[in-house]
Amino acid sequence: MALSIDTTSPDGIDLSRVPTAPGVYIYKDSRGRILYVGKAKRLRSRVASYFRAVAAHTPKTRAMLAQARSLDFLVTDTEKEALLLEASLIKKHRPRYNIVLRDDKSYVLFKLDKSNEYPRLYLTRRVEKDNAVYYGPFTSALSARDAWKAIHSVFPLRRCKESVFKNRVRPCLYFDMGQCLGPCARPVDPAEYAALVGKVEMLLGGRSGELVRSLEKEMTAASEALDFERAAELRDQIRAVQRTLEKQVAVLPGEQDMDVVNLAGVEEGLGLGLLFVRQGRLLDKKNFFFPGLSLEDGPEVLENFLTQFYAPGSFVPETLLLPWDPALLRGGDEERSAAIPLYNDAPEGEEPHQPGEPAPQEPPLTEQAMDESPLLPEEHLVVPDEGALPADAQELLQPDATRNGVALADVLAERRGKHVRITGPRNATEKKLLAMARANAREDTLIERRPPLLPGLAKALRLPRPPERIEAVDVSHHRGQETRAGVVVYEDGKPHKDAYRVYAFSDEEGGGDDYAVLAAWTKRRIESGPPWPDLLLIDGGKGQLRAVERALEEAGQPDLWPLASIAKAKDADPDGRFTRRVNHALEDVIYLPGRKNPAPLAPGSQELLFLQQIRDAVHRYSIGRHRRSRRKKLLQSELLQIPGVGPKTARLLWDAFPSVQAMAEADLADLEAIPGLGAKRAKQIHEQLQGLV
Repeated sequence: MALSIDTTSPDGIDLSRVPTAPGVYIYKDSRGRILYVGKAKRLRSRVASYFRAVAAHTPKTRAMLAQARSLDFLVTDTEKEALLLEASLIKKHRPRYNIVLRDDKSYVLFKLDKSNEYPRLYLTRRVEKDNAVYYGPFTSALSARDAWKAIHSVFPLRRCKESVFKNRVRPCLYFDMGQCLGPCARPVDPAEYAALVGKVEMLLGGRSGELVRSLEKEMTAASEALDFERAAELRDQIRAVQRTLEKQVAVLPGEQDMDVVNLAGVEEGLGLGLLFVRQGRLLDKKNFFFPGLSLEDGPEVLENFLTQFYAPGSFVPETLLLPWDPALLRGGDEERSAAIPLYNDAPEGEEPHQPGEPAPQEPPLTEQAMDESPLLPEEHLVVPDEGALPADAQELLQPDATRNGVALADVLAERRGKHVRITGPRNATEKKLLAMARANAREDTLIERRPPLLPGLAKALRLPRPPERIEAVDVSHHRGQETRAGVVVYEDGKPHKDAYRVYAFSDEEGGGDDYAVLAAWTKRRIESGPPWPDLLLIDGGKGQLRAVERALEEAGQPDLWPLASIAKAKDADPDGRFTRRVNHALEDVIYLPGRKNPAPLAPGSQELLFLQQIRDAVHRYSIGRHRRSRRKKLLQSELLQIPGVGPKTARLLWDAFPSVQAMAEADLADLEAIPGLGAKRAKQIHEQLQGLV
């Protein structure tokens, strides 16, 4: 149901039409674009809070309400469902006034897969509910890969995938290098391999000191037995482990896994610092920046961040340390500026706040207030509910704000598969960790503060606002065949690779006509829906620009996206040849709708260089997808042309090998080992494959 909003009226909205159930509310502007998505335990109370004491709202909320013209809502059964639905809608629509985590990629983890008798250690970005053990995360894939190589150079575990491991008949090169025991083709004692796996688990699990002591005992025993070669191997392992220990700092007693989150207010926005503590040691860090926000937006920022960062399939630690009591995350039904006092304690000499009475106005949230807040008692941990009490009894016994913290803990626990503790600082050590997280957030924000690139680009291209989301499209084909339109997305000046898309067109749709392909792509892009770009950049000249512009007009939405195209400049040299050099400088030109001459972007300016970077990215992506399509079609057609290879046999080959290249490089024994192929047919196929690639 959609309700109209009258910003000139003191009431603003007809609250009698808003349900009291839990759910999600969606503010939209006059054009139907989603401005903000929120959730509430009681929709009516939450919506009403927007139209009471408007002056007390944060600047972001006031700006959103000034543009809002309608309100939709979706009713759910529980607040937990509302929280999940809110996160899903924010990720899909990326509303302008929501806290949207731009860098929402999954980070690299070590995965020790124990489903096989000979476990394998490899890198992954997704956590699954299996028999594997995960370690991490690492924010730098390069650092994680270097660590993975270092571990394998010291502890020779197998590296090959299951499909290769089952079909290999001889050890790979890593066996000859002494970096694998070769269990794929050699008899390896499972107990010996299990001992090796145990050492890797001790190293990755933070029990490095115990591992060093164990290795030293083995080295001493090998030396006494005059097995100096084995003693030298153990010595190298000890040195490798000690080098790892030198890079890690112990920050917690014991072997605790914890993520530490804190906020830092700066002049241009709000910084968020995240520390990864594993087995009591500081493993890595990551910082985020939200422009235009302040510490008053802190509770909303934290809840949205935790819900988006710890998405399904990501690694969730057992404990999350926040700068304040998690009960102060969005209360949902009361104004956020009127949150309950910290830890539900009334100031000395004052009566506690009674249910049903207007909540007292809290002073603005500051870093000093966060530092001076009391330590949280051990028993005040917010943990997921065990269901020991009936739902209605739990609802009566828990304060509203605490129920909100439990809803978040329930969601994270479901994603982790175990309990998740969300807590404020309980001792001086945790206070120091929070201070460290805030200091990292502030320093990173000051060093990497976003330059005024996007505002300058908006001014040069006559855009209504800085282009936070830029999409670029390029068409690639080979003589009208295997036509692909590639789309890359940049958000806040950085590539958002999860949003990259490729659109395939048949030979009849393409036919070598780039203008027709761009027009067809425009229709498909409109059908796919928001989020809409703040700027669509087309790789081409005036013709390509006009093709997209005409397609938007035919769809009845001529102003849906601001448009621009980037083309290679051409000029004639003294010999009459065309060159990209204009005025002795490499230059591209930018065309805008309704303008004959190119936009006035100076050669070498950061705005033009930025657009060239986006153009190069979409060109690489588009032509890469086109070549992949051509190669796949060619190889598949040639594979089916081999005598004795039909669809079923091809399916057997594809199940056993990742590519035709791997099929051609396989030995005859590898093909004979494929169930259902047979020795005679395997020999025939092997001979044919040698000339295929």
